[in-house]
Amino acid sequence: MFISHDERYEATEEFLTIWKRLLKGENVQFHGKHLQAENGRLLFSPAQTPHPPVFFGGSSAAGIQAAAKHTDVYLTWGEPPAQVKEKITQVKKQAEKEGRTVKFGIRLHVIVRDTEEEAWQAAEHLIRHLDQKPLMRRKKSVTGDGLSGSKTNGGIAPREERQT
Repeated sequence: MFISHDERYEATEEFLTIWKRLLKGENVQFHGKHLQAENGRLLFSPAQTPHPPVFFGGSSAAGIQAAAKHTDVYLTWGEPPAQVKEKITQVKKQAEKEGRTVKFGIRLHVIVRDTEEEAWQAAEHLIRHLDQKPLMRRKKSVTGDGLSGSKTNGGIAPREERQT
């Protein structure tokens, strides 16, 4: 099931549409490009209403559009602050067009040492020894291409762009 980048987000949107309707107690008829549902229904009510929160990340235009329509919490990497700000602004604008508000989360790695210099040395040691090749091969085997978030060097900003 290798589909294009944007088709993955289309399929995600179809799934979340069906899933949310099921959790509302609807008898779901759905005929999408990627997914079909005939008389779909759940035999139980969700413990969280209207549904468990949806956490989602995606940096491409298609990912941001899907997030704006469906996510409760948009997740991003700890990229340079200006990049994070721009992404959050894009998601907020898209969500407003959908009549929605979205919360935000960010993935950061914290390195603590006795001094700031020791912390930077530890961080730079980790970065120097990162081997991205196995990760990229795995992503490619699953997705058919690299992920948009990985195009930002895994969220590793040059030292001069990092916040202290």
